[in-house]
Amino acid sequence: MKVKNCKKLETVLGYVFKDISHLERALTHSSAVSSPKHQIIEIYQRHEFLGDRVLALTIADMLLKAFPKADEGELARRLNGLVRNETCSAVAQELNIGPFIRLGEGEAQAGGRHKDAILGDVCEAIIGAIFLDGGFEEAQNFISSNWKKRMLNWKGPLRDAKTTLQEWVQSKKLDPPLYHQVSRKGPDHAPEFILKCEVDTLESILGKGPSKRIAEQNAARAMLIREGIWNEQGEPVRNKND
Repeated sequence: MKVKNCKKLETVLGYVFKDISHLERALTHSSAVSSPKHQIIEIYQRHEFLGDRVLALTIADMLLKAFPKADEGELARRLNGLVRNETCSAVAQELNIGPFIRLGEGEAQAGGRHKDAILGDVCEAIIGAIFLDGGFEEAQNFISSNWKKRMLNWKGPLRDAKTTLQEWVQSKKLDPPLYHQVSRKGPDHAPEFILKCEVDTLESILGKGPSKRIAEQNAARAMLIREGIWNEQGEPVRNKND
């Protein structure tokens, strides 16, 4: 990466690095490093690991201050929505980080600069890079600038789908929902699971995701929406108590 490109990105990020190698590493995907023995020290994964923890701690602190009356469950659901890969990817897209990511030729041709998984990972890696270069306060400043509005305007469900569905089913005096794996496809590093959610007296419904847990949540969410308990945004439908 040319230094001038790093300088341009620093302007976008609102932070000037003392050691530019931190930023360069945060932008380097494994496909861009030819020698496997050098990957550990040259690619973004270690920075991503750190950035993920810094992001979670900072968001948790922001939530405690912004929502003093929220209980632990609500705070946890807000936190999960704000630190998930999709949210990090959205931040990276807003900052137009994609063009700066170092990719191998094959990954670049496959649209790697537009993939949510890579964008989300790089966003967390940049947080880790800022933390290592400038300390916790600078990382907090970056996170606050890019997450505060999201935190205050977050519209996701304050309860997870499986718990909501189970409580609704119990209120109908039915047996708890059952989840069965229907299929698994895709490579080991990017699997896709399809699971079926079954509830007595109701038509079963499918959910898919990169893990069984996410597929179960998506199946429960689909049933809640179909039965009119949640709307398409995952928000409870008013006056729908049964």
